[in-house]
Amino acid sequence: MKESDSFYIINRDEWKELINHTEITLTDEEVESLRSLNDQVSVTDVKEIYLPILQVLHQYIKFYNKRQCEVKKLLKRPVERDPYIIGIAGSVAVGKSTLARFLQKMMARAYPEKKVKLITTDGFLYPNEILKERNLLNRKGFPESYDMHRLISFMGDVKSGRRNIKVPLYSHRLYNIVPDEFEIIDQPDILIVEGINVLQLPANEKIFVSDFFDFSFYVDAEPDRIEKWYLERFGVLLQTAFKDPSNYYYPYAVGDRTEAFKMAKNVWRTINLKNLQEYILPTRFRADMIIHKTSEHFIDQILLKKH
Repeated sequence: MKESDSFYIINRDEWKELINHTEITLTDEEVESLRSLNDQVSVTDVKEIYLPILQVLHQYIKFYNKRQCEVKKLLKRPVERDPYIIGIAGSVAVGKSTLARFLQKMMARAYPEKKVKLITTDGFLYPNEILKERNLLNRKGFPESYDMHRLISFMGDVKSGRRNIKVPLYSHRLYNIVPDEFEIIDQPDILIVEGINVLQLPANEKIFVSDFFDFSFYVDAEPDRIEKWYLERFGVLLQTAFKDPSNYYYPYAVGDRTEAFKMAKNVWRTINLKNLQEYILPTRFRADMIIHKTSEHFIDQILLKKH
């Protein structure tokens, strides 16, 4: 193990040795259902990567609950368990959603008595109509395209134990917020918040989303690899979109494929790569754990922050 000033740097072979005996398992079918489009995750990855992550999180959660209990007793406040909030950041197409879904499934199994919920920050994007009005449609995913005040208010409501909080729904099929549809978050014990923007520091807010996190992840890979995964995912989306005229990708699916991929490459270069370099990547070392990937989404290294 090599160490930096602020992180323990652990390669995969060392990381998988952290596994203790556990009853948590996932079948091939469950792994297939949880992973994102084009993301390569196997039962071996669950055993060698995700189970040790779960064990590390267990230690953090255990000490968080103990500390909260002791502080509340000191302040003579009711000893109620606060929700434990986990953030997951990283580029488009890097595999954040896969990590989020695996964590939710495995934590629900590890803590059957707890309510484990997952949201993405996509629901806090402004609707396309507002983005068009503000000339921001080509900056979708950049900090200014999110209703950050609403997202921060949501995080505060969760931490304060508010009941039945409405979260707007985003449809990747429509490439827009779904009007008048919401997910209800009702006092979760553990909340996983996944999104490219969750570790960013928006200029006009005094409180940041990450202020509410008790643990955070950053999924990391070289930009050239992420571009390859982005284009591969785009190709998979086209394979299903041609059946649905209401799908945002339908015109590209029924049109010339060469032109469609030319458009996708331009979107990556002018929007997603720019967003990654200017806003997302600089937040990497704010995370508590960095999960580094090489080719084919293979996780070769874990960086765990020293606290």
